[in-house]
Amino acid sequence: MKQQHERYKAKSVQEGFNMLELMIVLAILSLLSALVGPTLYERIKPAKQSVARAQIENFATALDSYFLDTGSFPTSQQGLGALRKEPSNTFRWRGPYLKKKIPLDPWGHSFVYRFPGNNGSYDI
Repeated sequence: MKQQHERYKAKSVQEGFNMLELMIVLAILSLLSALVGPTLYERIKPAKQSVARAQIENFATALDSYFLDTGSFPTSQQGLGALRKEPSNTFRWRGPYLKKKIPLDPWGHSFVYRFPGNNGSYDI
């Protein structure tokens, strides 16, 4: 019986990790995250730019539909909100031209709409 107790005691001491092994694993994980982190960040930046371009194209399509129905683009004061809610003094509005509420850009800022635009009929 004493031999079984000693075997069990020796086995339980050998089963766990010691502090040095845990520190080595943490150091390896830290090095890996330091190497991989910047690479992942560089891949996120172009993805945000692609999302912003897609959102602007969606606004452009909705603005074109608004123009076809009303004969003019929303004013700068009406902004992109005119694509969701009918502005006063607007005739033949058949919206909403956007199904969902106007999102923020991928960086968390509101889109800026100008009519007339510096680079065409309007700028976003």
